[in-house]
Amino acid sequence: MKGVRDGGLSVLGHTVWPMANRPSDNWRAYMAETAREVAAGTLAPECASVADLYPESLLRATDAALEAFEREAHALREPSDEAVFGTVERVVLAPNAIDGDGQHGGAGFCTEEREQLCQYIDLTLSELGVDVAMLAARQSINRLEITDCWRDW
Repeated sequence: MKGVRDGGLSVLGHTVWPMANRPSDNWRAYMAETAREVAAGTLAPECASVADLYPESLLRATDAALEAFEREAHALREPSDEAVFGTVERVVLAPNAIDGDGQHGGAGFCTEEREQLCQYIDLTLSELGVDVAMLAARQSINRLEITDCWRDW
C-alpha cells in the first residue's frame, strides 16, 4: 500500500494524494480572472459572459462527478483493465447526464471543456499508477480514445 513515502501528503494523520487539477477549478479560475479584468477596466463588461458558460450548478455537478471518480480511482489496487475501464465508464456517464441537464441554463461542455475532462481522467489515472498508454494499447485504441465508447459530450 502506498503512503507518504510514495508521494502522498500527510494531512491530519491521513495520506492525501496530489491529483491533477480538476477542470472545474480551471473554469473557476478563468471566471475569477475575467472578473479581475473587468474590475481593472481591461475588459469590457459585455465581453465577460463567462458566468453564462459556467453556472454554479454546472460547476457543483461536475465537482461531484469528479469527486466520485477520484474516490473510485484511489480505491483501485492492481486493477484489471476491466476495472479501470469500469471506472472510466462511470466518470464519463456522469458528465453525459450533466451536459444534458437543463438546470444549468443551457450551459454544457464545449470542445475545450471536453478536452480538459478527458485530460483530467488520463492524468488522474496516470498519477495513480495506471499506464494509460498500455491500457489503451491492449484494447487496440489510442490513449486519447479511452473515454470515446461512452462519451456524449
